[in-house]
Amino acid sequence: MIPRYSRPEMTAIWEPESKFQIWFEIEAHATDALAELGVVPKEAAQAIWAKGKFDVARIDEIEREVKHDVIAFLTNVAENVGEEARFMHQGMTSSDVLDTCLAVQLARASDILLADIDALLAAIKKRAYEHKFTPTIGRSHGIHGEPVTFGLKLAQAYAEFERNRERLVAARKEIATCAISGAVGTFANIDPKVEEHVAEKLGLTVEPVSTQVIPRDRHAQFFATLGVIASSVERLAVEVRHLQRTEVLEAEEYFSPGQKGSSAMPHKRNPILTENLTGLARMVRSYALPAMENVALWHERDISHSSVERMIGPDATITLDFSLVRLTGVIEKLLIYPERMQKNLDRMGGLVHSQRVLLALTQAGISREDSYRIVQRNAMKVWESDGEIALLDLLKADPDVSAKLSDAELEERFNLDYHFKHVDTIFARVFGE
Repeated sequence: MIPRYSRPEMTAIWEPESKFQIWFEIEAHATDALAELGVVPKEAAQAIWAKGKFDVARIDEIEREVKHDVIAFLTNVAENVGEEARFMHQGMTSSDVLDTCLAVQLARASDILLADIDALLAAIKKRAYEHKFTPTIGRSHGIHGEPVTFGLKLAQAYAEFERNRERLVAARKEIATCAISGAVGTFANIDPKVEEHVAEKLGLTVEPVSTQVIPRDRHAQFFATLGVIASSVERLAVEVRHLQRTEVLEAEEYFSPGQKGSSAMPHKRNPILTENLTGLARMVRSYALPAMENVALWHERDISHSSVERMIGPDATITLDFSLVRLTGVIEKLLIYPERMQKNLDRMGGLVHSQRVLLALTQAGISREDSYRIVQRNAMKVWESDGEIALLDLLKADPDVSAKLSDAELEERFNLDYHFKHVDTIFARVFGE
């Protein structure tokens, strides 16, 4: 992953040094278990912990000759451990090391992502309560619908990311399995108790049937979950982008002192952060498909999944980590303009209250079809005037309306507060307060 979209804590999980350290711990813990079972001398297990070390450059050098990364690693560790190293990897196969390591890395990456989501949820909640009753226009198809509050917009995002958190917790559990079952997964040359020991030491669960590799449906679910989370990042990012359009300008990304929006146009303040998040979401989603294609391996195993996972493991987690942190910053610093929201809300001459008039006419005895026709013919005049004519004035002057509703009754249907009477109920559902 390129440094521009990377954060050190997540990147560190995927560094060669971290990977080989996990490999070493897998081998050392397995040798401990073998020693307890009497398969290898306890002195050998102790020696591996005491003298075992590795050098990334040396491993790379050996791999260039042997063309096998796990053998290169074991050879390098043996160079440091000495004679006792012959008891390492007893009854194991390369996938035992590689798959268990990947499980550890994805679990650790999940923990960072969960912390990222927690920070994002806190930021969204804070801003939601800040604008709980800030009136704004709700849009469907991009067109003015009815009034909402900006707090409700953010409450929706909070609920969505809370669901994403639950999905990620489940995906972490699904991916965090250990396989130390030997060639083709039969435990022919290694006791299942070794697998249980390694799993416990690394905070994993035992893979029930590994067939030499951990089944890739687990990985498919994991990367699909990351794709869903990225889609939610994009959804909120797109909302900010739309709200920042010049014709709307109800909210915008923070524009820092000295920041420049365009090399040619000094006036520009562009939504570059949320546009960036839209692009990064596309990348995270793209990693889900090859993860699903990895599920269908040949018989007990092949390595067609290997090259894929060496790319998508780091890239998907690093990119999503960066995206969640960036989105949190956008929400924390988001500039929100209630006056502009009110101006836009009033822009179309009260059209946003048309449903309340429709319902009032039906309650007054007019059929729904006739009520709709009466309100619509007045609403279209307002629409065509671009809001210069007020819907309330037209309705008061319409004899079909005035025959059923008084001016006071009509005016009550244009009361903005009516739309917000259940905001507290929605907030209680979302935030549990």
